[in-house]
Amino acid sequence: MAEQVLKERYAIQQQLGKNAGRQTWLARDLQTEELVAIKILTFGADFQWEDLKLFEREAEALQSLSHPAIPRYLDHFEFQTRKTKGFALVQNYIEAKSLAEWVKLGRTFNEDEIKQLARDLLEILIYLHGQNPPVIHRDIKPSNILLGEESPLDQKLSTLNKGGWEGQVYLVDFGSVQTLAAREGSTFTVVGTYGYMPPEQFGGRGVPASDLYGLGATLIYLVTGTHPAELPQEDLRIKFEPKIYLSSDFVDWIEWMTEPDLKRRLTSAGEALKALEKPGEKEGKYSVVSKPTGSKVQLKKDRNNLEIIVPIHWTDVNGIGCFSIVFILLICFCFSLLLWILIMQFISHLFGISILSGFGGYLFLFIFIFLSWVTIKPRNRLRIDRQQIYQRIYFNYNWFGYNNMPPSPRWAICKLRISDIYYNKNSRVGRNIQIWAGIREYKLITKDLTNGEVDWIAHELSEWLNLPIT
Repeated sequence: MAEQVLKERYAIQQQLGKNAGRQTWLARDLQTEELVAIKILTFGADFQWEDLKLFEREAEALQSLSHPAIPRYLDHFEFQTRKTKGFALVQNYIEAKSLAEWVKLGRTFNEDEIKQLARDLLEILIYLHGQNPPVIHRDIKPSNILLGEESPLDQKLSTLNKGGWEGQVYLVDFGSVQTLAAREGSTFTVVGTYGYMPPEQFGGRGVPASDLYGLGATLIYLVTGTHPAELPQEDLRIKFEPKIYLSSDFVDWIEWMTEPDLKRRLTSAGEALKALEKPGEKEGKYSVVSKPTGSKVQLKKDRNNLEIIVPIHWTDVNGIGCFSIVFILLICFCFSLLLWILIMQFISHLFGISILSGFGGYLFLFIFIFLSWVTIKPRNRLRIDRQQIYQRIYFNYNWFGYNNMPPSPRWAICKLRISDIYYNKNSRVGRNIQIWAGIREYKLITKDLTNGEVDWIAHELSEWLNLPIT
């Protein structure tokens, strides 16, 4: 199409790109003498009507947007030449290289520069997702992010301030854009780029958090130089080893952005920006959270793990636990007997008399009771991590114990409820917290806890699991 004039106004100069039936050309607007970018969809052998639907959606979306980091809509029209027929979308031309081009040219980025890129892109996403209805890009990747060269003044300021690279960032190619205005039950087209699109997008519907995944995957490409689709995965999570130094907080933030489970991912660009600027403010590094004063419950959590340890009563220990207790008592008895014999022999040898052995029985009884008391204190330990949920009853320092329930997959957790405990029909003595994973019930027996402790534990579980309390 070089040297052709479309709509008697746009003089085609050279091709900028080509992708799946679409072509992007550099042209000059003969009326304004400005350079423009024209995206063209032609009726060829690979044309599909779904492509036209997406093309029109892109034109409609760009008309409603006005942001300095987003291409400006100028015109769109249908055209026909001697050789082809199709549709054209005209945007202002942005003279900048994509992140993919910069990496191919050998450009590297340090942590400060990558963070600055992330901030700029999150600001763009805050604008897009803040539209009514929200605009979801759905194809954020290195080739759709342009980065302009910084001026000599910017270079000098960057050197003086030791900050990130301050080149202008642009988000382009809205050919996969989706709005959230569609009604439930309508059909959606699966679009995006493998490696940069989250699992929920394979179902055809994107949400604001889907763009966060694409941004996180793009950052992984910058720090590794490898496309995420070529990196190993574990439970759908991208496993990456940065080729540059990155702080642990920033690595954790990138992993949070690319969490495959939508419930566990950052939910909005604003939340992601806040987490980037103030790491650990919302979710600490496996630290004990606040709890009612004087509570003996231990609750620890971070983004990937939650652990609750609740003291329980002797009457709440089942048959396997009673067997464990008998076994512990037998060990304590044998150890106490051995210790008593050694102490008596030492005293007899030291003083040459055996008169102290008369109250050796009392000493033996004291040792046995003491060892039993410090050893046998039943506790209920519930732990949920990325892979599974499991529960264990143990005694004191986890020296002895047993698995109360077989582990279940993390994804099987489906219900959280509080139920009353009755000794008889009219006597309520407490409340239980139940977590259902499929048909398995993981129960936190809270008979000895206050209502405040039960409400606190249930609230923490509900918030962390993103499940309502029933």
